[in-house]
Amino acid sequence: MSDTVAATPELEKDSTTIPVAAATGSSPSAPAAVPPPANIAKLRPEDAVGKLMEYALQLPASDLFITAGETECQVLVRSLGVLRSVTSIPTEVAKKWIAHLKVAATMDVGERRRPLDGRWVYHRPGPEKTAVDVRLSTIPTLHGEDLSMRLLDLSTAQYSLSGMGMTSAQNDELITAAANPGGLILVTGPTGSGKTATLYGLLRHLNDGMKKINTIEDPIEYSVPGIRQSQVNPLIKLNFSILLRAVLRQAPDVIMIGEIRDEETAMTAVAAANTGHLVLATIHAGAAALAPQALTGLGVTPQALAYCLRCVVSQRLARTLCPACKRAFPVDDMPSLFDDVAKYLAPGEGKALYAPVGCEACGHTGYAGRTGIFEIMPVRGAIRHAIVSGAPPRQVREAATEAGMLQFRQAALLKVAAGITSTEELFRVLPAENLVSDMLDG
Repeated sequence: MSDTVAATPELEKDSTTIPVAAATGSSPSAPAAVPPPANIAKLRPEDAVGKLMEYALQLPASDLFITAGETECQVLVRSLGVLRSVTSIPTEVAKKWIAHLKVAATMDVGERRRPLDGRWVYHRPGPEKTAVDVRLSTIPTLHGEDLSMRLLDLSTAQYSLSGMGMTSAQNDELITAAANPGGLILVTGPTGSGKTATLYGLLRHLNDGMKKINTIEDPIEYSVPGIRQSQVNPLIKLNFSILLRAVLRQAPDVIMIGEIRDEETAMTAVAAANTGHLVLATIHAGAAALAPQALTGLGVTPQALAYCLRCVVSQRLARTLCPACKRAFPVDDMPSLFDDVAKYLAPGEGKALYAPVGCEACGHTGYAGRTGIFEIMPVRGAIRHAIVSGAPPRQVREAATEAGMLQFRQAALLKVAAGITSTEELFRVLPAENLVSDMLDG
């Protein structure tokens, strides 16, 4: 039985392609439509699972699910951040599939009463035998056992900051912050917003062979040559704070912390950043200006935080419109729609709104990829002073805006003006941004 996830195959260093499941920086060519597999309930478990995997990878999908119902089980995938149904199968068939996958992932086949985790490396058919790292998780539910599979395609898992959807100015700000010999860079956003892609993009940028880089992850998603990666293990009470203290004894130049979750990790991370280490970490906060408050809420003093904080990245992922079928609508009756971002627009942009239509090329979804929407707040001058004085997030945001920070709303408008995504998609992924002022009142 395996309740922990092992280290993963190596991530290529010198590629600039970003997996669609994580983030893509521009609208790609529309992929060919992928028909769902038919009559797979009648196949042997190994054959059925193989067809499901190929279907999910061709979409491409980030997750595959088998969920138990009262009379049958549902097979679903998450593609471009949206859940879609694949097929329904009898309960007995689902049990056989899950048992097969548990064996492949060295999990306890007989244990159905407790949640289990496992890992399986799936090799795609063909001469290249491309490896796909699959993270499995089971959980007991009312009608039986549910299975979740996270698909990490190692052939496309190569992150580059330049292709994630930042503006050139935002990219330059982040690169400048990462050039500091010490300090703290925070990445914020909800689950599935591409934080891992940004962290690995930063690691790839910093991994020049001249720095000792250590990471603390839960779990290790991709193995990166030249970087020392460690994984938390709750079974032996090996958590972020314990590993962070141990990593500091390894004399690293750069430390990446998968998530700051508790007071001890927060205090140690800030102390490390204040003593000459460059620390990259994620923390839960709804906007860039809310991140300092999140850390001070974990016991970090505003003075210690302001001294070491170099930059905050807040991000979301939005689907990009299918270039084969997107439809343009003139904005003649809304001439002021893009006034707030007019100075950032390229020639020809902002003349129309684009909407999804759906065609064979995009599987009738209207979308063909994903891109990041970023709010990047470099910390200096008035922003640093606001943090030191314990100012509320609203004042931090105002200082950042006066310093030239592109707010979420503006970054989103730029994507719409360029025809990269639709207003409907922005309302789906940025529902709270309409209330941003209220969010920052505290």
